[in-house]
Amino acid sequence: MVAILIFFFTHWFLSLFFHTFFLHRYASHQMYTTSKRTERVFYLLTWLTQGSSFLNPRAYAVMHRMHHVHSDTEQDPHSPHFFKDVMGMMVHTKNIYHAFLSGEKMPDPQFTKDYLPTWPKLDKIADSMTVRVLFTLAYTSFYIYFAPPNYWLFLLLPIHFLMGPVQGAIVNWCGHKYGYANYKNGDHSKNSEPFGLLLLGELFQNNHHKQGTNPNFARKWFELDPTFQVMKVLHLLRIIRLKPVAINDNVTAPGITVQHSHGKSHSHHATARSREVTHSN
Repeated sequence: MVAILIFFFTHWFLSLFFHTFFLHRYASHQMYTTSKRTERVFYLLTWLTQGSSFLNPRAYAVMHRMHHVHSDTEQDPHSPHFFKDVMGMMVHTKNIYHAFLSGEKMPDPQFTKDYLPTWPKLDKIADSMTVRVLFTLAYTSFYIYFAPPNYWLFLLLPIHFLMGPVQGAIVNWCGHKYGYANYKNGDHSKNSEPFGLLLLGELFQNNHHKQGTNPNFARKWFELDPTFQVMKVLHLLRIIRLKPVAINDNVTAPGITVQHSHGKSHSHHATARSREVTHSN
């Protein structure tokens, strides 16, 4: 039983970390820069930790940018306020995700104009049904060996199989229905988890929707964003470089040009004055 619980929580937090650190804060919002080689390392680790539920960074980022622009409206790809239950929201989100992934539906250009990480060779492997099934067999084999006689532990297996979507559904459902709000954002975003530990800061949705480019999702003295603490260490080690953030809502600082190692630069302009990320938060 101990082995299973260690395996479950290790999978949960590693998958969640790269979900929020790479898919959300990098692919979707470009909160930091890094070299192309390091980006590939993060990309690979995201696949390995999410396993059978790997979420393609490009499709994820496009959908998340839509979510911010259309938050809690009918055009939001995953607002809980248009569905009877979380399963209905998950199915709707999956359909939009797969339409973007397959090219069946093309996103509005505003959601693809900023940099999106891609790795076609890895995506082909990661999105293969064979590879996804192999991951599920590996999880199941571990449970077959370590779970008996506590057979109820097999109920955890579906979470392993769908780890990425499950974590996303918790954030989108709870983060827009339950909790408290520090800001009036014109949507239903909430801070659902006061200390930010279970979802590594992701449930500070109200804070995040107030200032979408700030890598620190915590605001109040009692709020803690564990992912941001890791990002500060990676910044100090020069593995990543945290970008300046803007004072106003959901905009980047004026005139920032980010040079990626693959030779493309991306300029961002806004009317707000900018300030450096406050690392003491």
